[in-house]
Amino acid sequence: MTRVPFSPTADLLLPELTARQEIVLLARTLWREGYDDHLAGHITYRQPDGTLLCNPWLLLWDEFRAEDVLVIDLEGQLLEGNWPVPLGIPLHLELHRQRGDVAVAVHSHPRFATVWADLGRIPGCYDQSSALGGGELVIVDEYDGPVDSRDSAARAIASMGTADMALLANHGVFVTAASIRAVHQRAVALEYRSRRAWYVESLGTGRELPEATRSLFKGSDGEGFIGFFEAMARQELRRDPTLLDPTG
Repeated sequence: MTRVPFSPTADLLLPELTARQEIVLLARTLWREGYDDHLAGHITYRQPDGTLLCNPWLLLWDEFRAEDVLVIDLEGQLLEGNWPVPLGIPLHLELHRQRGDVAVAVHSHPRFATVWADLGRIPGCYDQSSALGGGELVIVDEYDGPVDSRDSAARAIASMGTADMALLANHGVFVTAASIRAVHQRAVALEYRSRRAWYVESLGTGRELPEATRSLFKGSDGEGFIGFFEAMARQELRRDPTLLDPTG
């Protein structure tokens, strides 16, 4: 694997990636972190021309490859690709319409964070790994219509406001960021936080990380903490050395 020279702003120890390869590596790495509810889950990645890359319906995240990436517009119309557009894509489309600050959005039903979504509670933040990624986390009670309803999606995004992450009540999670690296960091930290809070509260009452300490990690959103995504991406490339090949 080609290694690039070290730079504080470079992708460390990874070959230069296309946008399609980035979204594939994001899906593969998050699958290992518990974002693995069968066919559920969608990722969108806004491009400079305003189109969105997304994963297709009918493929698991751990079998998704660059040739499977779909290109859609903000109306959800398929522009490129050979697979169906995911059913739940209206949530992403509304987000990208309303939030120009968001480049990447991840929706899924990870194992532990979905428990807290089902409870309608924000999990406690008990340690530094839970605080990584920064961002504001809110509860959104948006489960009031089918997943393909634009009206329901619009209400959910309006309820989310300017928050970076949401627990969708009785549904799952929605994680957003300005880059692949940042959304990966936030998504991993959210699931870690949810799991750790479950363990702590099963034993009793823990002491949450003080806000002053948590604030130290607000810059670790994947842009200020380079290397985390790269390490997990390299692990996927070791598992599947052909993953970045043009035709696999």
